[in-house]
Amino acid sequence: MQAPGPLDPLVNEAVADLARRLSVDPARIERLEAVAVVWPDTSLGCPREGMMYPQVTQDGARIRLRVNGTEYRYHSGGRRRPFLCGPNGPA
Repeated sequence: MQAPGPLDPLVNEAVADLARRLSVDPARIERLEAVAVVWPDTSLGCPREGMMYPQVTQDGARIRLRVNGTEYRYHSGGRRRPFLCGPNGPA
């Protein structure tokens, strides 16, 4: 059995959110990646079109999950909990 990692609580939050959004059993969600990152600004790697963001680095995480062949990206940073990052910004 693998020891818990420092990002496991964030991954668990992301899995729970995605399971709720898709109405699927969390056990069906595959964890592809969970890495600590330093985002270059407060958009946390998920900017909304037309928005300006302070250029202040933010410690955070990037989490990639997969369900039924579709990949989902969750980002976190600063005080913001994991959120779904889509092609048009946060979802």
